[in-house]
Amino acid sequence: MSVKKGILEQLAEGIVIGDGGYIWELEKRGYVKAGPWTPEASVEHPEAVRQLHREFLRAGADVLQALTFYGSEDKLANRGNSVAQKYTVRDINAASCKIAREVAAEGNALVLGSITQTPSYMASMPKEAVRQQFQKQIDAFDVDFLLCELFINIEELETAIEVCKSTGKPVAANMCIGIDGDADGVSTEECAVRMVKAGADIIGVNCNYDPMQCLETVGVMKKALEEAGLKAYFMCQPSGFYNSDVGMKSIVESPEFPFALEPRTCTRWDIHAYARKAYEMGVRYIGGCCGFEAYHIRAIAEELAPERGHLPPGSEKHEPWAGALKMHTNSWIRDRASRSYWENIKPTSGRQCAHCNTTRNGTTNVC
Repeated sequence: MSVKKGILEQLAEGIVIGDGGYIWELEKRGYVKAGPWTPEASVEHPEAVRQLHREFLRAGADVLQALTFYGSEDKLANRGNSVAQKYTVRDINAASCKIAREVAAEGNALVLGSITQTPSYMASMPKEAVRQQFQKQIDAFDVDFLLCELFINIEELETAIEVCKSTGKPVAANMCIGIDGDADGVSTEECAVRMVKAGADIIGVNCNYDPMQCLETVGVMKKALEEAGLKAYFMCQPSGFYNSDVGMKSIVESPEFPFALEPRTCTRWDIHAYARKAYEMGVRYIGGCCGFEAYHIRAIAEELAPERGHLPPGSEKHEPWAGALKMHTNSWIRDRASRSYWENIKPTSGRQCAHCNTTRNGTTNVC
């Protein structure tokens, strides 16, 4: 097996495929509680976490994200969450890194550890208190690089980047914002510039917005850096759900969040289009967040196989563009074994008068 290159080396050479959404998928499987969304599954059900890592690895992920999201001390005890009474920050974060490291070794993948927004910041605690929350987490990390993700305030993200940079390892930073800027009204352009000036090597957005919306926001960030004379690698890890009917509001503002989002799920073919557009824009770290399952990651790997020179192991049972349908019993299904059919499909929800049948300006289509 070849010597594993670091994240910045890999990005300099080409495409890096990220993985998908752990917390979201593990909730669906019965291992994470919706509401707190904390990562104690790494201690309580390590086999479930390990299996999901393997699914993303087989689908083509070059990086496995340790299940450290929302693993800060204050989040484990927030709003009556009893997890902090059972496990320490180190218990959970160390276990998460150990599992990810073990599975990553099966495919020579990198491991990242992530930190995210904290209840301490939301409660207007002093900067040092917020720093301590981040520091306690990363002290337990055994990872190749770090990711600050799902931040809605650039001020808190700058603190997170600062703490992560102290490790000497590469730092990626993702905001959870649209083209209109952060929760305090700071423009998306200014957020991008401040992320890089704070020390982030890779910047972008993740979650809450659908793939094309996220790419629109990354495009704004990219232009801002060019105008400021700054450089960074770009990454994108969107939500796997469509929310264009609510404009640039996040998916959490939809009435279906979090337990009825399935009809909004992106198809594998949607993700082919996302991966191609991301690559053409110059985004080199391409993955997903909540709602992205293994088959979505495989779609990224298959779409970019010509540039990468190989298909993922998961393509062994999946011929690109439905090629295996040629072996189907019914001729009318065999006729669907083509790229043109699936690129032009317009899926429906299967529900009459679906809430999502609205236009971007908010008007409702007639059923």
